[in-house]
Amino acid sequence: MILFRHSLGKHLRSRRLASGRTLRDVSGAAQVSLGYLSEIERGHKEASSELLGAICAALHVDLSEVLLCVSADVSTAERSRVAVVRAA
Repeated sequence: MILFRHSLGKHLRSRRLASGRTLRDVSGAAQVSLGYLSEIERGHKEASSELLGAICAALHVDLSEVLLCVSADVSTAERSRVAVVRAA
């Protein structure tokens, strides 16, 4: 099963890298420690809704857009799991 925090971290990191920004830059703009942002991106920590909003604002991306991407990942994983269960 896919973990929400892993998909979320993957999408946040992808957005940051696509914009050519560093962890230091985004962590400063979001007012979160560099280490904590790194942990979120690696899927090791979960961000509060307020912190997630601040990170998305720092990345100039809508929170809803990031959540739609995460939702698509989760949906794909669930469909794959159901297909495997049905095949068994």
